[in-house]
Amino acid sequence: MRINESTVALVSGGGSGLGEATVRRLHAEGAHVVVADLPSSRGEALADELGEHARFCAADVRDEGQVQAAIDAAREFGTLRVVVTCAGVGTPGRVVGKRGPLPLKDFQDVIDVNLVGTFNVLRLAAAAMQDNDSLDGDRGVVVMTASIAAYDGQVGQAAYAASKGGVVGLTLSAARDLADKGVRVVTIAPGTFMTPMLAGLPPEATAALEAQVPHPSRLGQPAEYASLVAHVVDNPMLNGEVIRLDGALRMPPR
Repeated sequence: MRINESTVALVSGGGSGLGEATVRRLHAEGAHVVVADLPSSRGEALADELGEHARFCAADVRDEGQVQAAIDAAREFGTLRVVVTCAGVGTPGRVVGKRGPLPLKDFQDVIDVNLVGTFNVLRLAAAAMQDNDSLDGDRGVVVMTASIAAYDGQVGQAAYAASKGGVVGLTLSAARDLADKGVRVVTIAPGTFMTPMLAGLPPEATAALEAQVPHPSRLGQPAEYASLVAHVVDNPMLNGEVIRLDGALRMPPR
């Protein structure tokens, strides 16, 4: 599906990291962009920087009303055809640690943001997209973000790995559900990327992570994730697929 001047893209978690890079790439491709993120994020500053073809909508992906308001704002902007779900948290914790079992609320919070929040954006976006006119055979594309932790969950990643595994499992079923509506669903599972989750690591820890990646032996750049999003949008045969973007990395237990 070719992006044109009437295309609107909404990116949840668009104020930083993979989401910010995606906002910038889709904006550069010619789309109007809606940055949906928490009020505490840099989303508003990013939209202001990009100018009149960008706007910020404060939204917690777990909140139905806030996500719907962001989608409604996107539709006022033009035709909502691209939605990318980048909002996520990575709270660590072992199933049973030094202080006992992982608090159930900690587990639920990660699931709520990463899995339930992703589904919330997916369902509301698809409902809006089904009324679009077909463009190159598509009415819309939803790109979800999982992680290689869905396959290679490390020590202390029980909640995170389970949440991302849920996104992986959702992908094909959602694509099949939405096929008759002309809406594609594709998931990207990044490896270790230079995002806010990793930016605070000391240099020796970063070097150790980079050494684990077969080739290229470095952390991924958010722009590389955004480049794949742009290709997914453009390639009509990509549907119902989970794409690992990890430099051939398979994470060790710890």
